[in-house]
Amino acid sequence: MKTRTSVSMLLAAVALMAFSAAPAFSQMKDMPMKQHRPGHGQMMEMGHMDRMGQMMGMCMEHADRMGLSEDQILKMKPLHREMQKKQARFIADQKIAEIELQEIMEVKDFDLEKAELAVRKISALKTDHHLEMLRAMKEMRTMLTEQQFKEMKKMMAGQMGDRKPARKTMGKHKK
Repeated sequence: MKTRTSVSMLLAAVALMAFSAAPAFSQMKDMPMKQHRPGHGQMMEMGHMDRMGQMMGMCMEHADRMGLSEDQILKMKPLHREMQKKQARFIADQKIAEIELQEIMEVKDFDLEKAELAVRKISALKTDHHLEMLRAMKEMRTMLTEQQFKEMKKMMAGQMGDRKPARKTMGKHKK
């Protein structure tokens, strides 16, 4: 009984997310790709995975600053394009799976087993995509020298606002 309640709670949460994802997606669909950062629509869910694609793009844009050779650039371009394609497919597949979940849940007495399968499908899509992005990241990083990797990390920290937050000091209240 406890498992069934947990599954019901999970499905309710996923349904709530699925129904709320449509407005966010419709707002971001007309945005240029460079504006899709974590915190905007579906990219928020991607977090670090979205940053992988941005990292690759930054390496390509700042090849001179990083000291990339022509050979490195030639090897990275197809990998970057493939990552972009996989990202686009993932977003589309995830959106379709969320719509399918919405369809299942439209009726008052929806089929819990079908809904659970739809939730598991969404989860599997995310996991598979995450692993694909990690593989691409690993492959890309093997192309960089140690110095280039350090430069890339510095650029990412500056570009993405990963700096450490300023320490907050708590003033003592005087009576």
